[in-house]
Amino acid sequence: MAGFFSKMKEKMFGEDISSEIMGEAEHDGYVELGTDPANDSSSKIIVRPFILDDFENIKEILDALREGHTIALINIKPLKDKDLVELKRAINKLKKTCDAIEGDIAGFGDDWIAAVPSFGKIHRGKAEEKKKEEIKEVTEFGEQ
Repeated sequence: MAGFFSKMKEKMFGEDISSEIMGEAEHDGYVELGTDPANDSSSKIIVRPFILDDFENIKEILDALREGHTIALINIKPLKDKDLVELKRAINKLKKTCDAIEGDIAGFGDDWIAAVPSFGKIHRGKAEEKKKEEIKEVTEFGEQ
């Protein structure tokens, strides 16, 4: 069986490389494959909390969303207490960016916003059900 694998290695990697790869591992009975942590981290989704206490902090959040691997949970209470005009500017900027990257954004509670890139959708539950009921009522009213 070892001869079969040796022939396969030689065909796949050539004689020089296969001997380097197997080297000492052949004596131990196993082959250790290296993993590159840089490749693993780019494919993982990161849920990251942010605190929005100034309009200037929005840049960091937008950059994370544009990368496409970050779900942002944003605490807006500090900016809400400080300056409502700046808060509205920040939220508008977040909405525009989410639209541009085909993501989604929604508030939950009074002090939190969730923003996700294109791979995600935020469940809105009761609000979506109310909209569907209103649309149904309007459609039924129009048919009468």
